Amino acid sequence: MSKGQSTSKRLIHEIQSYGQEPSEALIDLGPVHDDDLFHWSAVMRGVEGTAYEDGLWKLDIQIPDNYPLAPPKVKFVTPICHPNVHFKTGEICLDLLKTSWSPAYTIASTMNAIQQLLTSAEPDSPLNVDIAQLFRQGDEVGSQSLIRFYTSLYRYSE
Repeated sequence: MSKGQSTSKRLIHEIQSYGQEPSEALIDLGPVHDDDLFHWSAVMRGVEGTAYEDGLWKLDIQIPDNYPLAPPKVKFVTPICHPNVHFKTGEICLDLLKTSWSPAYTIASTMNAIQQLLTSAEPDSPLNVDIAQLFRQGDEVGSQSLIRFYTSLYRYSE
């Protein structure tokens, strides 16, 4: 069996598993088109009790041919104000998507980890230096206000 075939089987299994046990973090997860298992999208909810709680974000997921040996490439399509997400490109700084990746992770568990990043920012390795500076300075009022403002301004809707 080729790598592409084994990856396709794995992805079909993940789609079926997600359909049986959807994640509370997500409103939607799956292939963008029925004929392409390697390009997915997700719609993620904000975490309750945080400045992100009213947010909805669309994410783009590119799955490599050698998945699950290599991580998917995930980025926010909807702008989000977070120290570990580049505001313009949507690039995410998360070890799980790079050096800490394991084939045991699924696309759904990866999305859960990204949602958890919203509650545990790493301002010392920022992609968004402006909001990271507020976090490092301990300006909780300023950072939370800015997050709420951008969450409201850019909330995803279909």
